[in-house]
Amino acid sequence: MTHDDIKPSRETSEAGSEPSKTQSFDGATLFNRELSWLEFNRRVLEEAMAENLPVLERLKFLAIFSTNLDEFFMIRVSGLKEQLEGGVADLSADGMTPAEQLREIGKRLRPMLKRQAAYLREVVLPQLAAAKITIEPYKSLNAKDRKKLEKYFHDNLFPILTPQSVDSSHPFPYISNLSVNIGLYIEPSRNIAQKNLKHLFRGKRFARIKLPPTLPRLVPISEKHGRFALMEEVVAANAQALFPNMKTSDGHLFRVTRDADIELREDEAGDLMRTLERELQRRRFRFPVRLEVSDSMPDKMLKLLTEGIGVDDQDVYRIDGFLDIPALMQFYSMDRPLLKERPISPIVPAVLHEKKSIFDVIKKHDVLLHHPYTSFSVVTDFLAQAAEDPDVQAIKMCLYRTGKDSPVVESLIRATQRGKQVTALVELMARFDEENNIEWARRLENEGVHVVYGISTLKTHSKVLLVVRREKDKLVRYVHFGTGNYNPATSRIYTDLGLLTADEDIGEDATSLFNFLTGYSQQDKYHRLLVAPLNLREKLTSLVRRECRNKLDGKPARMIIKMNSLTDEKMIAELYDASQAGVEIDLIVRGICALRPGVKGLSSNIRVRSLVGRFLEHSRIFYFANGGDEEVYIGSADWMSRNLDRRVEVILPVVDPEIRSYIANEVLGLYLRDNCNARFLRPDGTYKKISGNEPFDAQAAFVGRGAF
Repeated sequence: MTHDDIKPSRETSEAGSEPSKTQSFDGATLFNRELSWLEFNRRVLEEAMAENLPVLERLKFLAIFSTNLDEFFMIRVSGLKEQLEGGVADLSADGMTPAEQLREIGKRLRPMLKRQAAYLREVVLPQLAAAKITIEPYKSLNAKDRKKLEKYFHDNLFPILTPQSVDSSHPFPYISNLSVNIGLYIEPSRNIAQKNLKHLFRGKRFARIKLPPTLPRLVPISEKHGRFALMEEVVAANAQALFPNMKTSDGHLFRVTRDADIELREDEAGDLMRTLERELQRRRFRFPVRLEVSDSMPDKMLKLLTEGIGVDDQDVYRIDGFLDIPALMQFYSMDRPLLKERPISPIVPAVLHEKKSIFDVIKKHDVLLHHPYTSFSVVTDFLAQAAEDPDVQAIKMCLYRTGKDSPVVESLIRATQRGKQVTALVELMARFDEENNIEWARRLENEGVHVVYGISTLKTHSKVLLVVRREKDKLVRYVHFGTGNYNPATSRIYTDLGLLTADEDIGEDATSLFNFLTGYSQQDKYHRLLVAPLNLREKLTSLVRRECRNKLDGKPARMIIKMNSLTDEKMIAELYDASQAGVEIDLIVRGICALRPGVKGLSSNIRVRSLVGRFLEHSRIFYFANGGDEEVYIGSADWMSRNLDRRVEVILPVVDPEIRSYIANEVLGLYLRDNCNARFLRPDGTYKKISGNEPFDAQAAFVGRGAF
C-alpha cells in the first residue's frame, strides 16, 4: 500500500461529503447503550458457567461481573440519575427517558444477580470445598478454632474498627463508596445500671461497623489446609468487645455505591493536577446510586438505611448470598494451579532472537506484536535499550495507564539520567487510575522528565512511543504504536496489537502528533496516521463510503471491524447505508453495540459477534476490501462519539503487505471462526451461541503464534 493509498481521492472526498441516507433513529433501529452494556455483562456471567472452566476461573468471571457493575453504577447509572434530578428531558438515541432507562436496568439486572448468587452458592463454593478450600461458618467451629479467631480479632481487627451508633446526638454516619458494613441493633444489658450509664441508653438503636478494606475478607483458620472464616462473622462473634455492657442483635451486611464520574475543564496543567486532586477527595462524598443489602436484613433496618443514606426503593438490591464477590478473589492468589487455566508462555519474535540491535531489526522491517501471546517484554526491552543507547537523542511517549512499579517509568527516568531529551505525555484523567497517574507523574517530574498533560479539553487515549536516534549523519525515528496501554500487568490478560516500525512517513507523523499534543501545534495534515479529533471521523466515513461505491461498481467490497464498543450514531448510519448497498460487514464488538444487526431493509448484511473468553478482547482492527487492494488499520479508537470527537486517538494503516495479510487472514480469520468464546448478536438484542461441528477457540489458537 503506497502513501497515496491512504489519501482520499477526489471521488472519496466527494463521497465523504454526502450525507448518510439513514437520518433518524429510534428503538427499532438502535439498541439502548446502557441495556446493551448489561447484555454484554450477562455474557461475562455466562462465561463463569462454562463447563470446561476450572473452578477458580469461574470465580474470576463472577468477580469481573461484579466489578463491571460497580463501574457501571458509578459512571453510567449516576449519569442517568443526575439527568433525572436535573429535570433533563432529553431522550436517549433509542427514545428512552432517564427514568425509563433506570427502571429497565433494575428489571434486567435483578434476575442476573440472583443467578450469580445462586451459582456461587450452589456450584462454585461446593467445587472449592471438594478441592479442600472452604469458608466455614463461625457457629460450626470448635473451641480451638474460635479461640484462634478471637485472638486474630483482638490483634488485627479490634484496634482498627470504629463502631458508630445513631441517635439524636449521633447523626447517621457517612457510608463510604464500596465499603462493606455490618448493620446491627444494640441495647443496654441488665447490669448497665451499675455503671451509672442507664440514663444514656434508652431502648434499641442502630449501629454500623465498617469492615476495614486493608485487611482480607477471608480470615485464615488454617491457610495451609484451605480453611477460612468470614471477617464479618469474626467481628459479629466478638461484638461484645466493641459494645461492652450492651446486647447486640444479628448483623446484616450492606454496601453503598456512589457517583464517581469526574468532569474537569482546565487550561493549565498545574491547575489540572491540583483540581483533579481536589475532585478525587470530593469523589468519596458523591451522591449514592445503589444500596446492596443482605437478603436477611429486616425491613425496619432497611428503611432506616434508605432514609439515612438517601436512596429510593428502586436503588436497593437484596443479595441472597455473598456480598461483594470480588473479595473472594483472595482464593485466586492461592498456589492451586490445577484449579486455574494453564498459564501460556508468551513468545518473542524470532527476528529479535538475534544478537543484533533491536534498532537494526526494526529498520530492516516492521515487527507486529500480538499480546498476550507475544511477550510485552519486547516493548519494555525496546524502551530500556533506547534509554541506554548512547545514540538515542530523544524519547517521547503517551501514557494512559501503566500500573504501579512499571519498568516503563523506570526506563524513562534512566533515559533522563543518561542525558536524553525525554517527554512523557501523561493522561491524568484515565478513569479510576487518576491517583496512580498523579503519583508517578510527580515522580517523573522530580527525576527531570518533561511531563505534559496534553490538551485540557481532550483526553489523550492514543498509545504511541517515539524514539529518535542519531545514525551517522542523520536522525532516524523508531515508533511503537499500540491498541492497548503501556501496562505490563494488563498486557498479560488483554489482547492487543502493537507495531514497531522505522517507516519515515510514520515517524514524521508521530513527531507532528507530539507537537500537536505538547505545543498545541495546528498541524492537521498527516501522511499516514488517522488522528482524532482532527481527521479520524472524516477518514473512516470515507473508507466506509468507498466500500459502498466499490460494491455498486461491481468491485470486491467487504468490511471487518473489531472494536470494544460501537455507539456513534453517525458511523452506525454509515454502516446501515453500506449494508443497504450490499456490502458484507462483520463486526466483532466485545461490549456495547447500539447497532441492531440483521434487520431486513436496514442491516441484513451486517453480522455482529461478541467474544468473551479467557483474555479481554481489547484490540481494534479495521479491514476494508478496497476493490481487491486490501487495507488494514489498527489503533486505539472505538467507534464512540467520545473517541472520534473528544479524545486524541490514533489509527495506523498497516503498510507491510505480509503483516497486513497476516492480520486480515490469520488474526481476523481466526476470530471469525471462533465458536467457543463468540456469540452472535440477534436483532432483539440477545446473544446466541455460535454452533459448529468442531469447537474452535481463537484465543487458544493464537498461543504460540503471537508475533510476525
